[in-house]
Amino acid sequence: MAKKRIAFKTLGCRLNQYETDSIVSEFVNSGYEVVDITEKADAYIINTCTVTNMSDKKSRQVINRIYKKNQDAVLVVAGCMVNNYKEAIEKQVKATYTVDNERKHNIFSLIDSHFKGEIVHPDELKKDRFGFGPAEKGFHTRCLIKIQDGCNNFCTFCIVPFVRGRAVSRPWKEIEENIRRVLDFGYKEIVLTGVNIGRYDYEGLNFENLVEKIVNLPGDFRVRISSIEPEGFGDKLFDLFSYPKLTPNLHLCIQSGSDKILQKMRRTYTVDDFRNIVDKIRSRIPEFNFTTDIMVGFPGETEDDFQETCKVANEIGFSHIHTFKYSVRKGTRAEHMPDQVPEKVKTERSAIIRDIAEKAKRKYRSSFIGKTQNVLVEKIDKSGFASGYGEFYIPVKFEADEQSRLKDFRTVKIVGIEDGEDPMLIGKTV
Repeated sequence: MAKKRIAFKTLGCRLNQYETDSIVSEFVNSGYEVVDITEKADAYIINTCTVTNMSDKKSRQVINRIYKKNQDAVLVVAGCMVNNYKEAIEKQVKATYTVDNERKHNIFSLIDSHFKGEIVHPDELKKDRFGFGPAEKGFHTRCLIKIQDGCNNFCTFCIVPFVRGRAVSRPWKEIEENIRRVLDFGYKEIVLTGVNIGRYDYEGLNFENLVEKIVNLPGDFRVRISSIEPEGFGDKLFDLFSYPKLTPNLHLCIQSGSDKILQKMRRTYTVDDFRNIVDKIRSRIPEFNFTTDIMVGFPGETEDDFQETCKVANEIGFSHIHTFKYSVRKGTRAEHMPDQVPEKVKTERSAIIRDIAEKAKRKYRSSFIGKTQNVLVEKIDKSGFASGYGEFYIPVKFEADEQSRLKDFRTVKIVGIEDGEDPMLIGKTV
């Protein structure tokens, strides 16, 4: 009997990627064949995102495109868009099943039962936001580890607390077991992920103490902290960046360089708070890599507010800025705020930030020429070049040798940088 073929499409954040990787592993380990989303399959699983209007649009486009080409296949629509528009999706989208975030970990058993002739309604499935097994056969070379879900901040522009729920932290023993298992699978780099990981708190164990426990686990591996808000930072966390296992980079979300706008957004920090975090870390590691998110055109953002954002972006020198224009999200406080910024102004401001970001990226990456990076090999192409990310989370490519293997570290001396908007560093093994 031919193997059933399963295809996946994941939109949005690393948390979605973690959850997809876990589900993929269940299918592979149970004898299913996982194929590319463009190929013919018996079932398609779409893990959706709804953080912006553009995310909704992309999710709908993917759903409609796959359904039109594969009307006889099982179609599962899962994730945040289901939580946000469950009734509308069930009426408008011709999916076999719609599965919300709380029940997403059951997707394997749902489809497996379907192919065995047992039809289960998703609402009957058990809720568990941490019910995902370790990802042995996922799509990524680095292994994502979910430590937290949900958010209590309720920023005025954000729909996430409504679709991911209130903040909840994963027990340490489950995290520890997850890490030990994936290290046994051969992973050399783990990435801590969640919705608001700086607010991790389980039975008195806070985020920085959790990180300390993780970096002290035995084994040849390194740890990255994924996107984090400017909170949860104590002296211990600053000191932990001197540990060899904790990589010197953070995606630290600033959103705006204007305190007035941060207050309107209901963010929990000031620009000075953000600067203090950057300064404390760079006083220990001057080359530390900061990336960030910047939103332009939030209601009430004046030209002066925007210039403050440009000033901060230039001062800090982020190696990457995820720039996006504010868009109205129904159900959020910002939807009803006065002084909405014209779309043309948003577009102009977005272009200015992107220009600042591009120049800062090249300057930062060029500063590593002549230095060495410990690169995790993530790809070896047909031309014989290996590529991956160094400890500072900068993409590096180099000519592969017989010691260059996927998921292994290679020490590489940086000798140059490519042209273009997202230039990779060029290196030689040492």
